[in-house]
Amino acid sequence: MPCTAAPGTTMTRMRPDLPATPPSITTVVFDLGGVLIDWDPRHLYRQMFSDPQEMEVFLRDVVSPDWNAEQDSGRTWAEATALLLGEHPEHEPMITAYVERWDEMLAGPIKGTVAILEEVRDAGLRIYALTNWSAETFPRARPLFPFLEWFEGIVVSGDEGIRKPDPEIWHRLIARYAIEPATTVYIDDMPYNAVAATDLGFEAIRFESPEQLRTRLVELRVLPA
Repeated sequence: MPCTAAPGTTMTRMRPDLPATPPSITTVVFDLGGVLIDWDPRHLYRQMFSDPQEMEVFLRDVVSPDWNAEQDSGRTWAEATALLLGEHPEHEPMITAYVERWDEMLAGPIKGTVAILEEVRDAGLRIYALTNWSAETFPRARPLFPFLEWFEGIVVSGDEGIRKPDPEIWHRLIARYAIEPATTVYIDDMPYNAVAATDLGFEAIRFESPEQLRTRLVELRVLPA
């Protein structure tokens, strides 16, 4: 998708009879869960439910994505757990397992994307991460994934008290690390986050697979063919 200038920036004007050349990419920002890390509550709850349909109802109606997202915005797990136990006391073992056995929701790295991250790093580009993640559980994940140390900086929504797709979290990333959106690729598996990044002037890629991602980075001349 085309690059657009971020507010307050200027883009070089080309002769009108020549095609515009997009600025060279200098920076790549990765989402983590669903892009580099295989996180899914089903990895845990398949061990706890014998009926897959019953599990899906529990994940939809009890430990719902909206409930989990509040932890990504800074709500404590103690508060979140107490809330659900008050509403669904019959599910106490399943609810408390969400945070107590949270590590079992991590199936490991998405190896193809980690290989791409390594290529981008070795190409000399700046690399950062912007993730919706609880401030309490991210430190538990960090030692499990050594490649997280490759990033020059990681912005964690739970630490910021604000989560994607709110534009403010991108503004904090931009200001903290002197990032120029027009020369930055942003990668996320959630389409609404990719749209939000595009609106802010990033070259956004909605992640579908490592193969699709690498093809797009080759098209953008971030990586060699």
